[in-house]
Amino acid sequence: MSSHTPDVKRWLPAFAAVALIWGTSFMFIKDALAELTPVYIALYRIGLGALTLLAYLAVRRLSLPRGVRLWGHLFLFGFFATTVPFTLFGYAEQRVPSVLAGIWNGTAPLTTLLVTLIAVRSQRPDRRQIVGLLTGFVGVLVVLGVWNGVGGASLDGQLLLLGAVTCYGIAFNYSRWLLSQYDLSPLQLSAGQLAMSTLQLVIAAPLIGGAPVVPHGVRVSVAVIVLGVLGTGVAFALNFHVVQTAGMTTGSMVTYFPPFVAAVAGVVFLNESLNWHQPVGGLIVLAGVGISQGLLFVRRRPTEQIGGAHGVDDPISRDAAGDGTLAAVGQPVQLAGRVGVGVDGEPAAGLQRHPQ
Repeated sequence: MSSHTPDVKRWLPAFAAVALIWGTSFMFIKDALAELTPVYIALYRIGLGALTLLAYLAVRRLSLPRGVRLWGHLFLFGFFATTVPFTLFGYAEQRVPSVLAGIWNGTAPLTTLLVTLIAVRSQRPDRRQIVGLLTGFVGVLVVLGVWNGVGGASLDGQLLLLGAVTCYGIAFNYSRWLLSQYDLSPLQLSAGQLAMSTLQLVIAAPLIGGAPVVPHGVRVSVAVIVLGVLGTGVAFALNFHVVQTAGMTTGSMVTYFPPFVAAVAGVVFLNESLNWHQPVGGLIVLAGVGISQGLLFVRRRPTEQIGGAHGVDDPISRDAAGDGTLAAVGQPVQLAGRVGVGVDGEPAAGLQRHPQ
């Protein structure tokens, strides 16, 4: 084996675990809804995820982010990255199957690209990105089954899912800016935004969901623990291990598996059913993601170094979680981590600066 080829045994178990954890998260949300309101599911899972990452920080002997202004940014970042989307996913799954939530989560790279093209003036779409967006849009229409007409609870739920993945698009772009402005590690950024998100929901949950409710059933309790500890904490560390061991290209592939895992989990364990056009639309969406990231129908560039006039060589670079959201950050940087998706697409940033 070449010295430059990573041993598959070192990263494949972690890769499979991440895909399994993130893909089954939608099933566990559905389980938790049996006793908890969506806003309290979001509070408990984010709180447990924050505690997990804070413990990991302590083990690694890393400090928390410092500076009042930075914490202010983390407060706003947490609002878009976890507080709102995690809550919306819960409300959406009161109206649609968990399988459909998993399919919609796969559109996050496309909403991220769309936000980038709208918000970053220096970023002009190339033909690949336009084709990817159009393909993804067609996939969304197929998922909705627009030829049958839309309306009712299913439409409401899917609009909530659209709102959630749009928040992810905003958050991924915001995280790129934060990483270009502050000296942060991936772990520090994620732990900080989860702590701020927990604070927001501690205040908002009683106002929205009434008095706190503690889960009593074993299945609901397990669901909440898995969502928080594994989905938001452990999976982050595992995915970063895959990136460090096997590289970004391998790490980027994990984003394609959760929708399929979600489909299997929903059908097998929750007895959910789907119309034929929903998984077909999901495949079209994933094809759009692949096209927009340069994984389909285009030749790869020989380098993954960000540079150029606006600090970007490949405008939408493939990252470790496969969301393709890394773009111009305003200064020369080297990809050494990821800005990706955790459970339900939670942003987990990992772009680190290195001397050039």
